[in-house]
Amino acid sequence: MATLKEFENALREQGMQMALAILETLKARDRAKRSAVAPARRLTGQKMTPDLARRILEMHGATKMTQQEIAFKVGVNQGRVNEVIKHGKWLDGDPESVEARSRDRAVARIKAGPKATATGRRAKPRVDKLPLPRLADTARSGNGQLTFL
Repeated sequence: MATLKEFENALREQGMQMALAILETLKARDRAKRSAVAPARRLTGQKMTPDLARRILEMHGATKMTQQEIAFKVGVNQGRVNEVIKHGKWLDGDPESVEARSRDRAVARIKAGPKATATGRRAKPRVDKLPLPRLADTARSGNGQLTFL
């Protein structure tokens, strides 16, 4: 499929000045409709609270908005909206709820910084670094077969 620029160049090569004039009019109208700065999809991430969860449920029940539209409107991601609508999460302010504890653990991990290597764990030996088996002396094995020790 050709791009708009390629289409414009083809019109120019063919000498189709009227078509170029129409194209320029459409481009100018499009530029006029656009704002100088495109709005951000989500300005800031909202912290999930019981009040925000109730607002999400109210929007879901009162409007025919999709989860994505609700998420954009309230400033959270669509997954959070789904958790509220389908699973009733975040509706109570209990700090011991599963989602609150999970959030607190995530915040603690972020504050702790990059994870150091786990202590007490042994690294698995690399296959190319394993010692080779020793061969037994064939004279001692008695039957002329090679045996591994």
